[in-house]
Parts: sequence; C-alpha cells; structure tokens
Amino acid sequence: MSSSDEGGSSTNAKYRGIRRRKWGKWVSEIRVPGSSERLWLGTYTTPEAAAVAHDIAYYSVRESSSSDKLNFPFMLPPNAQHGMSPRSVQKVASDAAMAIDAQLVTKGIGAQQDQSVGRNEALSISVEDYLY
Repeated sequence: MSSSDEGGSSTNAKYRGIRRRKWGKWVSEIRVPGSSERLWLGTYTTPEAAAVAHDIAYYSVRESSSSDKLNFPFMLPPNAQHGMSPRSVQKVASDAAMAIDAQLVTKGIGAQQDQSVGRNEALSISVEDYLY
C-alpha cells in the first residue's frame, strides 16, 4: 500500500493511518490540521481496531471529512463529532478501537493479515454494540 496522507501506513497495512510495530502490535496516530502536532490514538492487537481509531479521529478533527478517506465509513459511533477537543477525540477513538480489538481477539480474527477484513468492507460488528 502506498503511504497515506496521514503518514501512518506500513507496507503490510491495508488500512489508512496505521502502522505495525516490529513486535506485531498495530498503532494509530493522526496529524492535527493546521499544526505539526500529532494526536496519539493508541496501540492495538488488530489492524482493524487501529483503523477504526484512525477513522474516528480523522472524521472528528477535519471540518469536511470525506467518507472515501475512511477505512470503515459506516462504523462511526454517534459520539464522534466535528470540532471535538484533542483529548475527547483520543477518548472516543480509543474506546471504540479497544471494543473492536476485544471483540476481534475474542473471535480469533484480525491478527492474521491474510484473513483480515478488506478495505471499505463492513466488519460483522458495530462500534455501538460494544460501547453502550
């Protein structure tokens, strides 16, 4: 995959805004628009969880977010809103991603790259199912 405009893609990642650490964990961070500051979103077991964190943050910090730049455009939780503070963005993104991570790890999927969900495909779970 080519490098994304958020700068977080690894050659092994098929989602925007994430990268894989040497020891196998997946991380996500996003650049805050209009500054050189980066917003750390967390470390996750599965690439899908890191991608969900990226999507929520990308949507929340951009004034005009296009869904074609999101990994899972139909999985944004209702509490992800434009204009949130960086701390709020981190909390919402992390909570949703940890819920996805826990569900995928419990089901035993997501960790194997060749079996992970394809880009723009819906996961079989919803963020709202695990946050509320």
